[in-house]
Amino acid sequence: MATPSIEDRKHAAAEAAVAEVASGMIVGLGTGTTAAHAIAALAARVSAGLAVDAVATSHRTAEAARAAGIRVIDFANVAAIDLCIDGVDEIDPQLRAIKGAGGAMLCEKIVASAAARMIAIADSSKDVAQLGAKPVPVEILPFAQAFLERRIERLGGVPSLRMAADGAAFRTDQNNMVLDCAFGPIADPDALATFLSNLPGLLGHGLFLREIDTIYLGTEVGVTRRDRRF
Repeated sequence: MATPSIEDRKHAAAEAAVAEVASGMIVGLGTGTTAAHAIAALAARVSAGLAVDAVATSHRTAEAARAAGIRVIDFANVAAIDLCIDGVDEIDPQLRAIKGAGGAMLCEKIVASAAARMIAIADSSKDVAQLGAKPVPVEILPFAQAFLERRIERLGGVPSLRMAADGAAFRTDQNNMVLDCAFGPIADPDALATFLSNLPGLLGHGLFLREIDTIYLGTEVGVTRRDRRF
């Protein structure tokens, strides 16, 4: 039997997560290539009769979900949701993660925080012993760019302004910029998260340290599940 591709593994993880969705739920949908598999899996269940509402973490996700036949409601009018499903860039044994490659980490964190439960989905290459091989994305107020770059450098990080395909600075749906900050192996994710959260003009960071309750990982031999134990 052929070894499943990375995309096959992502889709298998997404299907396992979407299997937990029940009729009547409000479901948060993340942004990025892995989250797209969750949209496809949820759309298949909706077409089979599942009745749910979804909130989207980006314009791109909202458009994809609507096109797939999922009812999307405005999160601005929603105080709490039942379940959030989203991808990760890295996740460690304690279910601490780096997210934000899709450029929506601020909205993703808000939606995750509003969820009674958050499920992460990924292929097994995202499962790491220690966070830090991937940069930590931070969403910033453009006004504060130089100030924040200097503060991050003083901490030992290497900030890089994310660029769009047209050569201009990438802008989030809220018209903010993103710095991708390389710190190397992160010995104390909590301390780093606190430092970043306290910087004026830094609107949100991609360290998700307590939001994730369950991770489904697509592997070569199937899907594994890990739950938060504390």
